[in-house]
Amino acid sequence: MGTPLPREVGAFFDVDNTLVPGQSIEIRFFRYLWRHGLLSPRVVRESVWYLCRNILSFSFAPLRERKIYLIGKRPEGIEPLAKWFVRSEICSRLSLKGTEALARHRQAGHQVALVSGTPEFLVKPLAHFLDIPHVLAARLEATRDGYTGRVLPPYPYGEGKRRLLEMFAATHGVDLAKSYAYGDSPGDIQALASVGHPLVVNPIRGMARVARRHRWPVAVWA
Repeated sequence: MGTPLPREVGAFFDVDNTLVPGQSIEIRFFRYLWRHGLLSPRVVRESVWYLCRNILSFSFAPLRERKIYLIGKRPEGIEPLAKWFVRSEICSRLSLKGTEALARHRQAGHQVALVSGTPEFLVKPLAHFLDIPHVLAARLEATRDGYTGRVLPPYPYGEGKRRLLEMFAATHGVDLAKSYAYGDSPGDIQALASVGHPLVVNPIRGMARVARRHRWPVAVWA
């Protein structure tokens, strides 16, 4: 078999609670917009109502795939705010162990990517700060009137995250069997299972049990 060429190896990092421990970046951004008066009370009420309605139906998929708070807002208004928010409030929260792992993969010549269900406009500034060339994040539909609130498929969660890894591997000459993936939650299971070297980081929502069942290693990057 021999040693794989560095470019054949991918390293796929989840972001929320993996590289950035704790609460998701998008929830922090929602609160940031609210604090700065950029969300009307009506939008907040509608978002909370939508959240409550879908929690009662025990389905979180609509919450991930529908961004009520962005409807009608223009990308050229939101993206500069997101860039400033990430630089000022998120970059300082990065896990030291996570950034060390990123550095090891870069030094080895591996193809590093951030893979996240967080909107792309929040993940790209973080990738730029970390000097990571590839971002596989939630892409939002926009028209002349602004964001529609809809997330374009495939959504980077569960099966969609696995599909994105496979698409990336096919277009970048990556062998997933020789590659690495890092994730914390059930939405990462398919991505972790698709690579030869999975690592469960800061496990939540039953992921410690999943890791034991699959005999995947676990790490704490708090």
